[in-house]
Amino acid sequence: MTDEDPRPPLEMLKELLEGQHLKLGVHIRKMNSPGSPVYHGWENIWPAATILVTSFAATLLVHFYLGAAILAIGCWWWIAKVQPKVRDGVFERSSAWALQSESHFDALWSKGVLSLYAELPDGRKFAATHRDDWRQFVRLVARESADHRPETV
Repeated sequence: MTDEDPRPPLEMLKELLEGQHLKLGVHIRKMNSPGSPVYHGWENIWPAATILVTSFAATLLVHFYLGAAILAIGCWWWIAKVQPKVRDGVFERSSAWALQSESHFDALWSKGVLSLYAELPDGRKFAATHRDDWRQFVRLVARESADHRPETV
């Protein structure tokens, strides 16, 4: 293998992610905020609004204890059921958006939204954040992963 791989860094990154040589990290809170290209306000607003309106209505129409119980159950539902789906959705949309083009990846990388993590076959672990050059990191991991692949005959 040559010292410098001629493939574009984003293509190498996609191959490393598919081969599970690299893991992509996404700052969910930054990406799940207004102004983000993958933000969907409705998925954050409707569950909380439903819980609050139902709790207030139950308090007003029936009793304070029913409203408090609905609020407690609603908070559990939000934390246990809704939030993991929102988190996974934001991660998937962010990953897909970032991997569309190098300009998208660069934009998110420079804002500190993305990170990369690699554990090489020899046990060494590496991570890269917005302070590091992601292209250089991808080339390093690709080179190291290629050096440890079993040779095919």
